[in-house]
Amino acid sequence: MSKKPILVVMAAGMGSRYGGLKQIDPVGTQGEAILDFSLFDAYEAGFRTAVIIIKEAIRKDFMEMVGKRLEKCPMEIRYAYQEIDKIPEGFAVPEGRVKPWGTSHAVLCAKEEIDGAPFAVINSDDYYGKSAFKVIYDYLCTAQDKEKADYCMVGYMLGNTVTEHGSVARGVCVANEAGYLTGIAERLRIEKYENGIHFTEDDGATWEDLTFDTIVSMNMWGFTPGFLEKIEAGFPAFLETAVPGNPAKAEYLLPRSVDAMLQEGTATVKVLTSADKWYGVTYAQDKPVVVAALANMTKEGKYPDGLWK
Repeated sequence: MSKKPILVVMAAGMGSRYGGLKQIDPVGTQGEAILDFSLFDAYEAGFRTAVIIIKEAIRKDFMEMVGKRLEKCPMEIRYAYQEIDKIPEGFAVPEGRVKPWGTSHAVLCAKEEIDGAPFAVINSDDYYGKSAFKVIYDYLCTAQDKEKADYCMVGYMLGNTVTEHGSVARGVCVANEAGYLTGIAERLRIEKYENGIHFTEDDGATWEDLTFDTIVSMNMWGFTPGFLEKIEAGFPAFLETAVPGNPAKAEYLLPRSVDAMLQEGTATVKVLTSADKWYGVTYAQDKPVVVAALANMTKEGKYPDGLWK
């Protein structure tokens, strides 16, 4: 690759289950958000540029609470904006639609800022751990757009990514013996229960168990530049086929986009692993766990007391 990998951070989600703008909620000892820790770890791993995707509606708050702090971050910070009306010519936003179009659309909105570089994609409200950024950066340094596009993802054990406080959505992954993804199924309602973990696809009428060590996607993907052209080409088909049946909530999601390419045979996805524990704030009740974990890591010296001094 002629360009060095960059980091793309998705921070435009509405956070409806959380009850607020969790992208900017302070969790660090000096008021840092999870995003700050991800940028710190990414810089240590080798990333020198980050594109942060937000919505125009939160721009003022984001810049005041996070952007000003990131002026001290040694990375080059670029911004992109995911808006519901950023759709192909000939399509219209369904009446009453307020929900963003999903993670694949978010990445598309950052195409200009990505500017032809290989890139890693993460959620702003997930703590991935230091080793995850290192393995994905190293992989992207040699990944290529070829007959079969060369992608990667960092997988996590499902049991380490569920919450005690409600349901979560996860991409459930299947890999072959060589460590390449063969399929991914987006499960939108996974919950813990007394004897394990299960999911439902019919609003709770029936449930199917999943094991603790099931590998899931936490939206930490690594893509070559050609991925943007592929999801751009697929967006009109999504708007034509998926939206009419669910105009208020249908989403163009990264796991589904990747799975479609796997089934077509146009891409390979190497499943990378990280020994670090994942932390996230799907619900407000999750925040104290994240705050305590990061405070402990700071006390152990994994992070300075104040990331951007």
